[in-house]
Amino acid sequence: MRDGNAVWGRYAKPSVRGTRLQRSVHAEVVVVGAGISGAMIAQSLAEAGICPLIVDRRRAAILGSTAASTALLQFELDTPLTTLRRTIGPRKAEKVWLASREAVNELRTRSARLGIQAHLETRPSLYLAGNVLDAKGLQREVAFRQRIGLQSEYLDRHALRHHFGIDRSAALLSHGNAEANPVELAAGYLRMALRDGARLHTPHDIVSIDCGRRETTLLTADGIELRARHVVLCTGYELARIVPASGSRIISTWAIATRPQPRALWPQKALIWEASDPYLYMRTTVDGRVICGGEDEAFADAGRRNSLALRKSKRLEAKLHRMFPELDCRAAVAWSGSFGGSRNGMPTIGAIPGYPRCYAVMGYGGNGITFSMLAARLITAAVLGKKDPAAPLFAFRAA
Repeated sequence: MRDGNAVWGRYAKPSVRGTRLQRSVHAEVVVVGAGISGAMIAQSLAEAGICPLIVDRRRAAILGSTAASTALLQFELDTPLTTLRRTIGPRKAEKVWLASREAVNELRTRSARLGIQAHLETRPSLYLAGNVLDAKGLQREVAFRQRIGLQSEYLDRHALRHHFGIDRSAALLSHGNAEANPVELAAGYLRMALRDGARLHTPHDIVSIDCGRRETTLLTADGIELRARHVVLCTGYELARIVPASGSRIISTWAIATRPQPRALWPQKALIWEASDPYLYMRTTVDGRVICGGEDEAFADAGRRNSLALRKSKRLEAKLHRMFPELDCRAAVAWSGSFGGSRNGMPTIGAIPGYPRCYAVMGYGGNGITFSMLAARLITAAVLGKKDPAAPLFAFRAA
């Protein structure tokens, strides 16, 4: 799922280890996957009084794609609002974007309430004109955003250069986004879930899922049965066989991080990304490094992905240097990873068709952690038998 040394390894590594199951067990809810999605869903369920059993096939939690995340926590989807309006209809597109904004707000407030710090900081974001949206396209985009109450403003070339020192034709400046250390964030939510009664068992690889009328039986590779009324699959792009893959695709991505240089950073430490394909994105860290990533390609082969690492790192260094020539853009660390995405930038969250009380979360694209918080809300409501008005927006579609 990932390769190289992500920058988060340069900081203290929180460890949340599970225990091995010795016998078959029953639980109200089994959550498969102990990354950021599994952690947030487990915490939400435990807080609601349902103590889930969490399993992961790795030796400890947070060893999958979460550790490769660059953790730009934005309400802005990969797909512009203007494009999504044309794709799925104006009203639905607007509801999706507003749900994403609510998820970022919930992530910030819930983390603060739980005392989870994880270097979570509010940041503005700059969306630079590119080959997907040029300056005129950004003007249309900001008009639609402002119409539904999203805090965004248009910057022309002069304003962008004056305020941020970036020479592009235009940009959108948005407010209310955030950044965090994804490993610490996932560990914080897992610890809160365990504090409230969740159980974590690793390593256990689920090899079969048998969904019955009253309960679902999961069998591990070492022959242990887990019986549950509800099952939640949080396995990233490593989809279980019962999960429809239609509409999802696997994306490979690359990232670098520079040495610490806190005095050379741009104003407000804004999150920066491009309206381009492939797009470039960047953010800062608590010790003044610059993370720069992108160069995404739609393939899943880990060997091919890793063989491109040096070439991709050099391209990221060059792109970063063109934007900020005063920075030391050399990669101090570099890594790559794969994640699931969708063609319209929307995740799929909800009940798996044909499998009662089995749920999956998938296709997060570049908004992984934002959509993980959204999934925590939607899955908890579904398990509790409540209707969430946003649930139909992200439900599995009929093939």
